[in-house]
Amino acid sequence: MNDGVNGVALTVFILFFLAVTVMGFLAARWRKAENEQSLDEWGLGGRSFGTWVTWFLLGGDLYTAYTFVAVPAAIYAAGAAGFFAVPYTILVYPLIFTFLPRLWSVSHKHGYVTTSDFVRGRFGSKGLSLAVAVTGILATMPYIALQLVGIQAVLDVMGVGGGENTNWFVKDLPLLIAFGVLAAYTYSSGLRAPALIAFVKDTLIYIVIAVAIIYIPIKLGGFDDVFGAASEKYTAAKAGGLVPLEAGQWTYATLALGSALALFMYPHSITATLSSRSREVIRRNTTILPLYSLMLGLLALLGFMAIAAGVKVTNPQLAIPQLFEDMFPDWFAGVAFAAIGIGALVPAAIMSIAAANLFTRNIYKDFIKPDATPAQETKVSKLVSLLVKVGALVFVLTMDKTVAINFQLLGGIWILQTFPALVGGLFTRWFHRWALLAGWAVGMVYGTVAAYGVASPTQKHFGGSAKEIPGIGEIGYIGLTAFVLNVVVTVVLTFVLKALKAPDGVDETSPEDYTADAGDPGVEVELPPATASTTH
Repeated sequence: MNDGVNGVALTVFILFFLAVTVMGFLAARWRKAENEQSLDEWGLGGRSFGTWVTWFLLGGDLYTAYTFVAVPAAIYAAGAAGFFAVPYTILVYPLIFTFLPRLWSVSHKHGYVTTSDFVRGRFGSKGLSLAVAVTGILATMPYIALQLVGIQAVLDVMGVGGGENTNWFVKDLPLLIAFGVLAAYTYSSGLRAPALIAFVKDTLIYIVIAVAIIYIPIKLGGFDDVFGAASEKYTAAKAGGLVPLEAGQWTYATLALGSALALFMYPHSITATLSSRSREVIRRNTTILPLYSLMLGLLALLGFMAIAAGVKVTNPQLAIPQLFEDMFPDWFAGVAFAAIGIGALVPAAIMSIAAANLFTRNIYKDFIKPDATPAQETKVSKLVSLLVKVGALVFVLTMDKTVAINFQLLGGIWILQTFPALVGGLFTRWFHRWALLAGWAVGMVYGTVAAYGVASPTQKHFGGSAKEIPGIGEIGYIGLTAFVLNVVVTVVLTFVLKALKAPDGVDETSPEDYTADAGDPGVEVELPPATASTTH
């Protein structure tokens, strides 16, 4: 790693960073509505995005700095087991094709802004709604933290803010700057900011991947040499060569399945979905989003290329930024670093908005100020979006950044426990609200305690997301084990509570709500932004 500052790369990075910052502030004027003081406008972009914008927004939302930095870093450090992210993104799209259109329809019909709004309306339970909201906020903070880690990684490689002898303020200054920029334009422009910036982010990422997948292997002697070098390293380290060891196959499978189930439980995934103008937009997007999975597979190969290029770093998260600096001309390294940095800003903005919406609608309005006006809701949401980012900074500054992927995996353990209430509720009213709450509590407690007990070479607690599965004896993903316990408890208690005739709660939805589209009877058609209604 170079000790000095890479001035050319840093200049290119700063230029792109400034450009998207300006775009973030100007986004407030894009598709502007007459009345901006509502969560529909600030938090969902007026629910007016079409197929093209939604595709970029969801792609920018789901394929983050975690994709660019942590996935290839896992492959660089641990071998082919890091490829679990590829099958899980393949598994997830048929899954969401079945439930996202239903969620969009019922949310559009009743004006739901968050998953907790739906859960409260479906099961008539503010307690269950609160549990889903708290889980969403808790799971989002480490995910935002992961994006900030991605920005810090590229700045460290460029020679900015790094160094073991640097005082903590200077060392973490890049994170503080990123926080300030992100907080300012998110507060100003809401969801329109990441929607607009996503076009730049995805374009840069596709350019960088296309160049990297052709240019770097040519410089390294071809893919034969790349795979040969990786295989040699893993075999020497007894890491199973280019396939996971037999002992790790349960971990690989459960991690892929559990991550697929969890991905669209995250508040930011739902926020991007509900910003679409019609049910058909969602259906189209679930069929074309798998294009990003191809990109993810190519990105993962960068981990092998870093090995073949002889990249030596103490923190695996720096491997890919270092690969770019070593292999690319300085000016294009700056473009690649900008792709990672902007790839962190877009999802971080959406995540903070989504978490803020959860607090405002399902904590502030439900329990603190039930008569809050749309303008008051928007003001609270803007302020909370800042506080969520502060929480993410706490994660970054207090936890070990060398295993950044665990930030996201820890959040996955938690958010997966909302699956029975959300997805189950979209298809059936059979589950009892108290049983769902009890199942959620069991899953959360087991998942958190089990993850706390996992150590790594650099962390005494929360050092990983895999542990022995009770009754099977194989090592598997903690989140999926907790989810199975959650479902078992929910089903058993539902039978018990129904036998005892416990009160069921009021369902404010009806069967036809789940297939409604804009223009159907009782469902408002989205109007052009200049005259958009704010009464959903």
